[in-house]
Amino acid sequence: MGRAYCVSAGEQQTILFVKVKPNASSNEIAGVLEDADGQTWLKLKVTTVPEKGKANKDVIALLARKLKLPKSVFQIIAGETDRSKKVLVEEAAGRCRQLLFDML
Repeated sequence: MGRAYCVSAGEQQTILFVKVKPNASSNEIAGVLEDADGQTWLKLKVTTVPEKGKANKDVIALLARKLKLPKSVFQIIAGETDRSKKVLVEEAAGRCRQLLFDML
């Protein structure tokens, strides 16, 4: 695999690289994929449409629910209007990584 979908941004922060499929049949973390550039992405599916931030809200809610963390620790820092996003997680990097690896 290429570059990781989950990188540390300091002791208390993690950046997740996510690809979002809106209008899906369910809200779920659908695995990991690698693009042609070697970047690895966490693949998410959400049922909402990508308009007026609705899908972004569901991305945050899905990550919060699956990682068992409050929504307030998540912030989309890049890609608000794109399917490829960077999500900052204000949580101990090691803990966040472990939760993701256990889930996948």
